[in-house]
Amino acid sequence: MTTHTEATWVFGYGSLIYKIDFPYLRRELATIDGWQRRFWQGSHDHRGTPEAPGRVLTLIPAAGATCKGVAYLVNAEVMPHLDYREKNGYRRSSITMHLLEQRQSVDGIVYIGDQTHHAYMGPEDDQVTASVMARSHGPSGSNSDYLFQLAAALRAIGEPDSHVFELEQRLRG
Repeated sequence: MTTHTEATWVFGYGSLIYKIDFPYLRRELATIDGWQRRFWQGSHDHRGTPEAPGRVLTLIPAAGATCKGVAYLVNAEVMPHLDYREKNGYRRSSITMHLLEQRQSVDGIVYIGDQTHHAYMGPEDDQVTASVMARSHGPSGSNSDYLFQLAAALRAIGEPDSHVFELEQRLRG
């Protein structure tokens, strides 16, 4: 794992959009190219348990896709907190993000689920994912709350994510 000794941009595409439990120097809407969100990561530690993992987001490569989220400029002291928060199969990856307000590109990091880790669930039918999310609960709360908060946060930043909104509709019935 790379050690950062100065301020670093971190791209948030899931709970980092709405659950900001860390200090930051700057926050800005941003996009990354070639990636899309999917609930293909098992959550054994936050929104589920080892016996009954919930589902949380990861990014998967997708040619031509653009993923909108939030970029945070953080000091090096914040990285251990983020590494702990994004444990259970996530790895830091270098990424170029496009800051929308500043209209510039910056290099930084993003946490992506490692497809070789046991927490990576891979693709599954949306009805199966919705069913798992409806019954999953872990130390950070219910899996459905995660989904509902994320859907609201994506609407607030103007990101129409069909995968997230389809699951939200299934859970709300």
